[in-house]
Amino acid sequence: MPIYFQEAVGNKEGYHLALRFLQAGECVLCCTDSSVREGTAQVKERSLDRQTELNQVVFVIQSQRSAHHARWAEQHRQDLLHQATSLHQDPPVVLLLHNLSDYEGNWSILPILPYLSATFGKNCSWIFFIEEVTVVKIPRLLQVLSHFDAGKEWFLGSPLHDDESTIIHHYAFFDDPSSFKYPDFAAGWGLSCPLLNRLAERVNSESPKSDFTIDLKHEIALYIWHEGRGSTLTPVPEFCAEVLESGVSDHCATVVDKLPTCGEPVKQEEIFVAVKTCTKFHTDRVPVVKQTWARDAAYLEYYSDSTDPSIPTIDLGVPNTERGHCGKTFAILKHFFSNDIPECQWLVIVDDDTLISLPRLRRLLSCYSPKEPVCLGERYGYGLIQNGYSYITGGGGMVLSRAAVRRILSGGCRCYSDDAPDDMVLGMCLSSLRVHVTHSPLFHQARPDDYPKKFLAREKHISFHKHWNVDPVDVYKRWLMDTVEEGREAVNRPGQIKEEL
Repeated sequence: MPIYFQEAVGNKEGYHLALRFLQAGECVLCCTDSSVREGTAQVKERSLDRQTELNQVVFVIQSQRSAHHARWAEQHRQDLLHQATSLHQDPPVVLLLHNLSDYEGNWSILPILPYLSATFGKNCSWIFFIEEVTVVKIPRLLQVLSHFDAGKEWFLGSPLHDDESTIIHHYAFFDDPSSFKYPDFAAGWGLSCPLLNRLAERVNSESPKSDFTIDLKHEIALYIWHEGRGSTLTPVPEFCAEVLESGVSDHCATVVDKLPTCGEPVKQEEIFVAVKTCTKFHTDRVPVVKQTWARDAAYLEYYSDSTDPSIPTIDLGVPNTERGHCGKTFAILKHFFSNDIPECQWLVIVDDDTLISLPRLRRLLSCYSPKEPVCLGERYGYGLIQNGYSYITGGGGMVLSRAAVRRILSGGCRCYSDDAPDDMVLGMCLSSLRVHVTHSPLFHQARPDDYPKKFLAREKHISFHKHWNVDPVDVYKRWLMDTVEEGREAVNRPGQIKEEL
């Protein structure tokens, strides 16, 4: 039976998708239609001989260990199992990523591929990854997966692309950044089991080229692409990145739920903010902090290499360094427990060029207990394929519960030099103490311009970093400043998760 494609003129993805079916001996009819979403080739008619059954799909929820996230992921697991019951089918395998082993680095996906291949690779058709915010409509998903021959290698997802080359992707594809597509994890993404098995063999036989995990979705796509020798992302329009409450079309197999709130925001007085600065930025960056987000802090201090009463700044006796700032950060941790600071439940450490929304942070922190060692922010990784460690990147802001700071100080952690990278040293320390770090997609190490517009449009973000080539005040007003209505709506959002902290 012929397969019909609609393809935008000159669209590379449509061409490669058609080529795959031609190589498989299928008949492909191409036509042009300007209404095709993102110019993606779409299957219009397909034989049902390969109908995908639910027991052929293994779901992996990209969950986290903290109580809030584990509970949320379990709700999604139960929803998938309930859908299976209503379809009168055997329940699918639904895995919570954080439960697969004790290794904290499994979130970077590559370390778990050999396990998934060995356990399911011979009997499954698809491994389908979803995030905690992904809502799956199982009947529609099975219909969509049936469009693809699971005996071949497929990498499926909702495509993102860079509008300009960006530092978080090491300026990859700088001559044509939009040409490389990578999956929006929130919409779900899939690997056929033949591709899974080949990737698992590669993970076992060779080391990755980079030790760092910065933007996982982009790095997974790069790994699978393998410099043109592997598979590119096949865009699937039915994997929808639109928010559930936005009235998305029935054609979607997945949609994205809003991040939940967990009750009343924590009080301003429960958060202490430490701003790392130095003399040369007293007249440049500090005024931006005061003009934008500092007014939302009950307790805030500026830590510098000199005392400036006009700000005022506090000199902790640590000389300024051009990079790293580990000495200054550990001095702040110790100062947090001194009698000079109110006994706050949360410590937020930011750079002087960090832009942050403290009201949104207060709402987010309602989901976590300061009695537990919580380390929250944008999670990066180092050497994760070989028992490395995760860390909260400093530029987007590091949020530590009082219990976490106490564990760090009592655990014997220290800087090997004042200019060591503070966020990475803290990551090594937390790993040695078996304290996990918690990722939030609302914190950002870079500027809004460094992220896809489609990705940014979905949520109200908490932080961005860097003043380079942007007006930081405008960035704050556009991306981080709440209106009264937005704040009220966030607190009263339907479907919020209530928790006992």
